[in-house]
Amino acid sequence: MYYLGNKGERLTDAFFEAWDYGPVEPSVYQKVRMFGSDPIQDIFYRARNFKVDDPRRTALTEVCDFLIPLRPSALIDITHWEKGAWAKNYVPGVKGIRISDTDIAAEYECRSAANSHHADHFSAI
Repeated sequence: MYYLGNKGERLTDAFFEAWDYGPVEPSVYQKVRMFGSDPIQDIFYRARNFKVDDPRRTALTEVCDFLIPLRPSALIDITHWEKGAWAKNYVPGVKGIRISDTDIAAEYECRSAANSHHADHFSAI
């Protein structure tokens, strides 16, 4: 959402779906589901290694730095926002409902407008 909202393009070719516990990228879920509620180990050995000056790397680093210290309840509040892309697409018990880029961009714009008085550029997340 952050990258799409700032750059106007997708960060990845993958799509998110509106599942019961929030937005999910199904192929990532398949790779990490074996961990259950335990901490996820680094299993992304073949993940793309962006160059230091790549704006995608910068965006990922900024967002991770912002999100990692948050408590799980704060992450849930972010992903389950009642005006957000997940909430617009979620149907209880149904998997496979793709969250559109339009809905993701609209959430970013809505959050940005609501928080425009904050200096922190992550207030939109």
